[in-house]
Amino acid sequence: MFRISQFMQEIVRPTPPGPRRQPPGPVVIWNLIRRCNLTCKHCYSISADKDFPGELSTAEVFAVMDDLERFRVPVLILSGGEPLLRPDIFDIAARAKTMGFYVGLSSNGTLITEDNIESIAAVDFDYVGISLDGLHATHDKFRRMTGAFERSLHGIRLCRSCGLKVGVRFTMTRDNAADLPGLLKLVEDEGIDRFYFSHLNYAGRGNTNRKDDARHQMTRRAMDLLFDTCWDYQERGLTKEFTTGNNDADGVYFLYWVRRRFPEKEAHIRAKLAQWGGNSSGVNVANIDNLGNVHPDTMWWHHTLGNVRERPFSEIWTDTSDPLMAGLKASPRRIKGRCGACAYFDICGGNTRVRAQQLTGDPWQEDPACYLGDEEIGVAGGGERLVVTPYTRQKAV
Repeated sequence: MFRISQFMQEIVRPTPPGPRRQPPGPVVIWNLIRRCNLTCKHCYSISADKDFPGELSTAEVFAVMDDLERFRVPVLILSGGEPLLRPDIFDIAARAKTMGFYVGLSSNGTLITEDNIESIAAVDFDYVGISLDGLHATHDKFRRMTGAFERSLHGIRLCRSCGLKVGVRFTMTRDNAADLPGLLKLVEDEGIDRFYFSHLNYAGRGNTNRKDDARHQMTRRAMDLLFDTCWDYQERGLTKEFTTGNNDADGVYFLYWVRRRFPEKEAHIRAKLAQWGGNSSGVNVANIDNLGNVHPDTMWWHHTLGNVRERPFSEIWTDTSDPLMAGLKASPRRIKGRCGACAYFDICGGNTRVRAQQLTGDPWQEDPACYLGDEEIGVAGGGERLVVTPYTRQKAV
């Protein structure tokens, strides 16, 4: 995750660079249930509105939580499917809060109503993230439910009325990119605390629909809009978090934005970006699915490292006998192609490995979703070159 707002703060109030931060344990995104009342186009878990057999029981979930606590996992993001469809969700969440975890709820928002908002508020989630794929018509089309937008927005408003920190998640494709400006305005008008911009990743239903991935030109324009919007908040003295995910080239592109706007800050921001270090799948981010299978992150459901019914999560996560985990935990990672030769590898970390794996079969190939040209990342020499113009990455003639 790239925290835009945090780096904007570094422009205004710089802090000394230091070594790359190493959390005590990984953030765990936990898909407690696969059932969902929606069938979204880009769903990585390929959920459906039916029960899936073999899911962890309440007692099994509690036992895993005990191991996660001993392993010093700091954050649990309770996800699905739709986690509010799980009957014991509030028991699990309340216990997690009592144990001292930072606890997030990842929901589509349509099931947050007057009937359960008191229970949600009673848990006192540290954060509630709700997905919006654009404005009314666009969101309903992506979610395949008429009225889904209004129901999700109602859920957001209920959370805000209870004083919960709430955020909007947006996954951009060519089909919804035009809605981004309006969605950012909505976030301001509704007093929403956080905006998370997710690049489309090739996994699950997102893999099926990867032909709809936003073109590099759209990606660059979207990132410029996010950076400019976040800086506008900074100048107005308003507090709102802007983050991105699933494309660590965002850090490098941000450095170019800083170079244009605040050239005197470039060296400091570069040092802070290197301290961040880019992609951390398999290191600082982990996933447990509804059956107890452990994955390097939520986009790796096709690659299982082990199951918490058979071995504790703590043992699975530290086991590097799996070649993928060994490669992800290597420092630096050994990445091929233009990613491996990139002059900003220390910032990006080689970007998202699952896209390379899905497209080439090799997780160590270059990431095809990097939207910076060869000249921009310092790659020169043999092979097909790219002609770079503003906002465009094109094949040379």
